[in-house]
Amino acid sequence: MKQAEDIELSSSEGEALIERIEGECWTAEDRHLVVQIIRLYFGVIFALQEAKITVKRLRHLLFGKSPKPFPAPEDADAPSQPDGDSQETSASDPVEPDAHETPASAPESEPTEVEPATPSKPKGGHRPGTGRLGANVYEGAERVECRHDDLAAGQRCPRCGQGNLYELPPGKTIRIHGHALLSALRYDRQRLRCSACGQVFTAPLPPEAGQEKYSPQARAALAVSRYHLGLPFYRLQGYQVMLGVPVPDATQWQQIEKVGDCCYKVFAHPETLAAQGELINQDDTWVRIQSLMAQNRQYQAQAEALGLARSPERTGMFTTALVVKVGERTLCLYYSGRAHAGENLEALLRQRQAGLEKPLVMSDALSRNEVDETAVVRCHCLAHGRRQFSDLEEVFPIECQRVMEALKQVFDHEDEARDQQMSPEARLAYHQEMSRPIMDGLHTWLQNQMDDHRVDPNSALGKAMTYMQNHWETLTRFLSIPGAPLDNNWVERALKLFIRQRKNSLFFRTEHSAYIASVITSLIATCLYAGVNALDYLVALQEHRAEVHADPAAWLPWTYSSSRAGP
Repeated sequence: MKQAEDIELSSSEGEALIERIEGECWTAEDRHLVVQIIRLYFGVIFALQEAKITVKRLRHLLFGKSPKPFPAPEDADAPSQPDGDSQETSASDPVEPDAHETPASAPESEPTEVEPATPSKPKGGHRPGTGRLGANVYEGAERVECRHDDLAAGQRCPRCGQGNLYELPPGKTIRIHGHALLSALRYDRQRLRCSACGQVFTAPLPPEAGQEKYSPQARAALAVSRYHLGLPFYRLQGYQVMLGVPVPDATQWQQIEKVGDCCYKVFAHPETLAAQGELINQDDTWVRIQSLMAQNRQYQAQAEALGLARSPERTGMFTTALVVKVGERTLCLYYSGRAHAGENLEALLRQRQAGLEKPLVMSDALSRNEVDETAVVRCHCLAHGRRQFSDLEEVFPIECQRVMEALKQVFDHEDEARDQQMSPEARLAYHQEMSRPIMDGLHTWLQNQMDDHRVDPNSALGKAMTYMQNHWETLTRFLSIPGAPLDNNWVERALKLFIRQRKNSLFFRTEHSAYIASVITSLIATCLYAGVNALDYLVALQEHRAEVHADPAAWLPWTYSSSRAGP
């Protein structure tokens, strides 16, 4: 069916149209309008049946986006508002010039050396690293030394003939090359046959050829492309075929399994460390595992045979992410299977040593995140509470704007504390001074809205306010406990690694493949937090498999360099 045109019909115009229809005195314009209404009806039905659509998106579909409301007038019991809207001006970062190449025939007095990019606060909202990059940023670049053929330090200057040449720091020039993710090298080995006895003599391979067809670097590249970039096996297979180095998808999985065989022992040790952490961020997302999906169909068939509407067995599948702060280290752990975030966290906490203080645990307020709450200090995500109001901003602009403006000031204070690198104690004192009056005013205003019956408790706005009030203590831990976070964005960003895989590959075939994905992705993510090259790390684990299995603690991302350099 064709898409409906935009319809603007007031209630009075609609009643007049109904009267003309009932009186059978239609006009051509009326008939056209009724056709468009029927098309709009079927369009809405299709959108509701074929897609997951929120009320906000449905409202945009029907009526378009409404303009931003005007600022609400200040109220005596309203939370404090900023003086004005702060707008960031877009400005381009200064761009450093490339290093100049100095020909031997005309040397410059002082070559320009490219400095590494410095991580500074971006201007105009731009993230750092989006401009030209200095040569020192390319830490993984292969280095080639270029020397003058006719010149050397101590010689007379060929230009002026008076001064002597002396050594300067080398100039740096970067060249970027491209090739297939996996490249192949063919060795044509000379073969000689004896004319008398028929013995064939084949030239030996050079030592660098190795003993296996797929090198540790190739396996590590496959693991990183699958579990960090999210490239599905079939897509990489097509890419490799196009470039003349075919690698079947089944072969890719076999090689990645070998990487997992070298990693699972190391994965168990960060679990033990994470159990002792002082701050744990938890969240989960859904996942598809084909073997469990087949199991669900069996459960449903058994339930129908017993006359039940649904099976009593658990049918959910989750990927849990736990991002744990342990001293100066950050660990990232993933689990995929039937267990949800609360059960995975509870299993982790069983490894916690007795006598340690209760860990801070940040999550949203879903019941499946809960553990034995007496063993942890629960924090709830303030960003989730704010999101409930941002989703209703167009329906209740005045009330939602008051809440969001108050929370914006609090998050601005958090950004300021982070920029100044405050200690946990200094950050707590700063929030108590700057953010507590705002949160106290917001709490009073929310309470007055409900007590004075200005908001229906059963409405969407009433439920959002009730959520904030019911979880006020856990939402405001940052005002009473040093180091308590405001939001759960840390772990939500970590979950994007698995969400990326799910969007591209849709499912895992078995629980074993989901486990391999969890192990390798956990180590890759932990390498990212530690500033370690994940590709080199996975290569090192393969090359030292026996040592890794003998002493996994010596092969963590931040310790493997010294272990590899040891005797």
